[in-house]
Amino acid sequence: MDQQIATISKWVDVATAFLVAYSFQIIGAIVFFLIGLKVAQWVAGLVAKVGARNGLDATISNFAANVVRILILAMVIIATLGNFGISIAPLIALLGAGAFGATVAIQGPLSNYGAGLTLILTRPFTIGDTVTVKGVSGVVDDITLASTFLVGEDGERIMVPNRQIVGEILVNSRGHRIVEGTLKIAADQDVEAAIRAIRSALTKVPQVIQEPAPEVGVHSFTQADVTLALRYWAPARAFFSTQFAVNLEARTALAAAGLKAA
Repeated sequence: MDQQIATISKWVDVATAFLVAYSFQIIGAIVFFLIGLKVAQWVAGLVAKVGARNGLDATISNFAANVVRILILAMVIIATLGNFGISIAPLIALLGAGAFGATVAIQGPLSNYGAGLTLILTRPFTIGDTVTVKGVSGVVDDITLASTFLVGEDGERIMVPNRQIVGEILVNSRGHRIVEGTLKIAADQDVEAAIRAIRSALTKVPQVIQEPAPEVGVHSFTQADVTLALRYWAPARAFFSTQFAVNLEARTALAAAGLKAA
């Protein structure tokens, strides 16, 4: 028992001596690191604001802000380790030695970063554009080195790895999407009157883009009916709601004109 008490007392003395010798150094390093985090966030936000104020593209502004934040954080970490007397040279050597072996294991993330850098530099689309790629469509909300984030009409946030975008067929319709639909009328109805009624209906839906002008025409026909085709532009964030409104207006316009839909 006396030996255990002596051992505990020895460890308490060592801990006390350590805290007395290094407590202010530890506290100072922690405070320095926290201040560095705040400074990195503030400078990054300032870079983004300056870019926006000078009309710089949001994608480039965000990329520059992220780079600045990472650089400042790296310097803060190096300075913090230096306060503890830790040399970063062995750490850099260790990271360099492990980088080659880790490359194979992280080919996916690395390819995402390379593709992200390509997207940022070539700018096939920017924040606010509407893109369709790999069967996914949405408004570009953010572009990072790893992923591109889209927002669908229902507000869902879609994350697309950047390597799935570069080299693929990409459709960029800016802030709008083309809507295509069909509507059938009986074969004995006045086709030209039906087309005029549908064109009039398209002007009554505020979301329908009038320039370029909507298109209405005969898609196909049989002995029993005639299929009319509609093509018009609508805001990407209101794609389906616009389509539903146009369909209702078109049916109402046909009925008002005394025409029967098939």
